[in-house]
Amino acid sequence: MSAAAPRLALLGNPNCGKTALFNLLTGHRQKVANYAGVTVERKQGWLTTPLGRRAQLLDLPGTYSLDPLSQDEQVTRDVVQGRLAGEARPDLLVCVVDATHLQLNLRLVLEAQALGLPMVLVLNMADVAQAQGMRIDTVALAAELGMPVVSAVSVQKDGARALLEQLDALFTQGLAAPLPAAADAGVMDPVALNQRVRDLLALTLQAPAKRWGLSDRIDRFALHPLWGMVLLALLLLFMFQAVFAWAAWPMDAIEAGIGLMGEQVATRMSDGPLRSLLVDGVIAGVGGVLVFLPQILILFFFIFVLEDSGYLPRAAFLMDRWMGLVGLSGRSFIPLLSSFACAVPGIMATRTITHWRDRWLTILVAPLMTCSARLPVYALLIGAFIPQRTVGGLFNLQGLVLFALYVMGIVSAMLVAYVVSRHSGKGQPTPLLMELPAYRWPSARNIARGLWERGLIFVRRVGGIILALMVLLWFLSSYPAAPEGFTGSAVAHSFAGRLGGVLEPLFAPLGFDWRIVVALIPAMAAREVVVAALGTVYALSAQGDQVHEALGALIAEQWTLPTALALLVWFVYAPQCVATLAAVRRETGHWRHALGVAAYLFALAYLMAWITYRVAGAWGAT
Repeated sequence: MSAAAPRLALLGNPNCGKTALFNLLTGHRQKVANYAGVTVERKQGWLTTPLGRRAQLLDLPGTYSLDPLSQDEQVTRDVVQGRLAGEARPDLLVCVVDATHLQLNLRLVLEAQALGLPMVLVLNMADVAQAQGMRIDTVALAAELGMPVVSAVSVQKDGARALLEQLDALFTQGLAAPLPAAADAGVMDPVALNQRVRDLLALTLQAPAKRWGLSDRIDRFALHPLWGMVLLALLLLFMFQAVFAWAAWPMDAIEAGIGLMGEQVATRMSDGPLRSLLVDGVIAGVGGVLVFLPQILILFFFIFVLEDSGYLPRAAFLMDRWMGLVGLSGRSFIPLLSSFACAVPGIMATRTITHWRDRWLTILVAPLMTCSARLPVYALLIGAFIPQRTVGGLFNLQGLVLFALYVMGIVSAMLVAYVVSRHSGKGQPTPLLMELPAYRWPSARNIARGLWERGLIFVRRVGGIILALMVLLWFLSSYPAAPEGFTGSAVAHSFAGRLGGVLEPLFAPLGFDWRIVVALIPAMAAREVVVAALGTVYALSAQGDQVHEALGALIAEQWTLPTALALLVWFVYAPQCVATLAAVRRETGHWRHALGVAAYLFALAYLMAWITYRVAGAWGAT
């Protein structure tokens, strides 16, 4: 064992509960979900045993074998073999297996035994296995494998006590020194491996005969080629309807509170730069983004419910055929799905894709998935220009438009993938092989924690980068001050106004005036900044009764419908997110890939916004 605190590594199949166990042991809050591929890079934390001993704990990406097929699996193999540069080899492997799927999970345990490391086997989800009538002889299993075996329930507060007590016992007696790992350690003959697993199960497992369970009955409908797709479409449509319908009253309350705050500050402070900064810069800008927090939380509520229930892998299965037709791998579905929350983790999740061709194609189209940062922009423009109207007595028109924008991003991604794959000439996409987890009731605790964390992330962004950019934009929009006798808007004379005036001819074919152009510039840092930027620019340029009007009402008065539609389409495509481009560079290793992604997306955004503006204008939309 190392002279310092021992290093432990969690090793196991995807979706066996490693990360949930890691969170339970360390107090961390790493993302967990009821599907494979959530952990794509190793995480690190510290645990404390009942006797007060401290140990470092690594959560490794899930893998089915130590013969890696993807980047995340290679990271796992390199860590346990001590090959990763700058990473010490673990002193102990904690092998986590799903007790309800021992036949699949024990293969990795047997491969890991060849590494020469001390090991502990954790039978996770032991409560579920018992409820299914399974009886596992842990004493016999420990004797056969030559390692301690403990049961755990990683979703319960005290579910890892047996493991912690076992670690105390091992630390007290002293861990055996790891043996050197051979170059081919962990690679076993598959026939012999499968036979050894069958022998182990015959000796240690008593299980009832396979029955037609609830998950199987649900899947007869959910995985049907036709009705499954109908169900998926209805779920998505309901989700987008709820984003507008459920968020109306909390958004109105937040907007009223922000308006009242602005009025109070304006009436209690004398006119001057500080009042302008607070009212026109901070409150109008930052407050204009905070209004959309309820819609963000409603969207993530549905995402977390679908994740925790086990439905998302079924959606991947349904989409595999369609994605294959355009040249995408079925394994691309989970990274693309993650991109609906944020493109950065979605791009990182492409590490689970085996072949570079499939991985690069997924990275190329991931930014076209409608991330949550676009939602404030969509909600502002849809709320201002699309009437609250029921269509067919059932659907909200605003929700239908939002649904159409999401579909537009998905269809565009499929078309881009089709064109690129047909011209790359690099073979067919890799077929999808994915384990479908059992359905389960979503955990209220997991959903509440996820919503709390997403809310904190949003508020921190508002109070961090967005606040800083709004202060900078206020300064650039306020100085130099317009001279006496200047007849135009004071903002037009400022640094920001002049820059917007220079760039306006470039964007005029899209219907964008200089104020929209000014708002697009800081929005390169993050898409939702455009809402705050528009709030600041319009607050500074407002006159008379417009000063106290909400941003949505102001743009509804001053923009045409073709301009609003063109801006909506612009944000479907434009890569206005520096973090996304940085993630592309990090995952591909070259800036030329990131610049290529930015170039094609900006070109697509300009073209589609121009077409939208012209078509809407030709149809007489106003």
